[in-house]
Amino acid sequence: MSRRARTSPARRDSPRTETEPCSMNAGETEQTQTYVHPDFVEVEHEFSRNLAHRGDVGAAFAAYVDGELVADLWGGMADRRSMRRWRKDTIAGIFSGTKGLVAACMLMLIERGQLELSEPVARYWPEFAAGNKQDILVEHVLSHQACVPGIEKPVSVEEACDAGRMAELLAAQPALGEPASRFYYHALTFGWLCGELVRRVDGRTIGQFFKAEIATPLRLDAWIGLPESEEPRVAYLETDAPIVGAADERPAYDRIGWSIWENPPRFSEHALAANTRIWRAAEVPGSNGVATARSLARFYGDLVGDRPAGLLSPELLADATRCRVEAVDPYLDEPLAFGLGFALQSTLKPFGPAEHAFGHAGVGGSIHGAWPHEQVGFSYITSSLSTSDGVDGVERGAALLDALHRSIVKRELA
Repeated sequence: MSRRARTSPARRDSPRTETEPCSMNAGETEQTQTYVHPDFVEVEHEFSRNLAHRGDVGAAFAAYVDGELVADLWGGMADRRSMRRWRKDTIAGIFSGTKGLVAACMLMLIERGQLELSEPVARYWPEFAAGNKQDILVEHVLSHQACVPGIEKPVSVEEACDAGRMAELLAAQPALGEPASRFYYHALTFGWLCGELVRRVDGRTIGQFFKAEIATPLRLDAWIGLPESEEPRVAYLETDAPIVGAADERPAYDRIGWSIWENPPRFSEHALAANTRIWRAAEVPGSNGVATARSLARFYGDLVGDRPAGLLSPELLADATRCRVEAVDPYLDEPLAFGLGFALQSTLKPFGPAEHAFGHAGVGGSIHGAWPHEQVGFSYITSSLSTSDGVDGVERGAALLDALHRSIVKRELA
């Protein structure tokens, strides 16, 4: 990934005002404001370049530093079909960024003693022992080492929206080997495995748990299972070329690769499951979260912040972000590193320049995470899921994180 030198824009000391389109709902105003702290105008400059020159159709970026909101940016179109602009309250699908939210739910149950990392999944979910899975531990599930990376039985998108049915299928199918003997990124099954564990030990679905225990207390505009009342705010996700999981443009998968990336058929050039009401309404905890960048940045900022309202103890968070596995995924063909649910820095530095970072990325280049030493939480959300003019979402996110890190360094040196 290229990390080209960036030029810095002129300094501005006040929030920027953007004019919204003339058509408005009752109660809306004609003006909304994005915000950037004077020390972080370089981030705003890169955000504007993403929209103007790097192919972002609509996007948002937010960052908290030491509990202070230093950037709250959005722009472009939420839906080009209706010419609806991206607004302050626009929410968008975050794909695998949902896994970071799921990780926090699981860790809260571990901290409360309702789950134990070293215990077999079958202790809480007896049916899961079938198919030689009796030795798979909770820790294996959280670190993508459970050896059940995909659903073997063909399922439709509609069937995949039934979390109970997916749990039944996972309980019945055999493991691909001994736990931790192979590494596969569990793209969707991570969420269904964790979701069933939450339901078994807590009684609530993972969407209900997340809302009650995390989203409501922290006042997050984030959902695993989106209420119909929130649908008008959702950004329409665009792709002009097949992305991960689209069989027509990728090398032929074997049966395992197919089970991970093409079952159910979520991606194509012409249709994305994430743009459908049935997918957003369901609880698909590995992939269908919907949120604002502001809320995800606050979520991660709270995890690493020096405040008593934190979700997890510093000791548990430190253990959760200790590397459990670092390997090249055979189907993504890139190095990945995981702690307990959270992705960690790999040799590709997906979370920017900070050495100690964690979080989770999503299809198309969205990236959400934390820099613990700097006490930073950040989130970049994009509706543009494919490459445009040779620039993809990963590069757009990297440009923002590079600028954020440079700004922090300059502030510390000032």
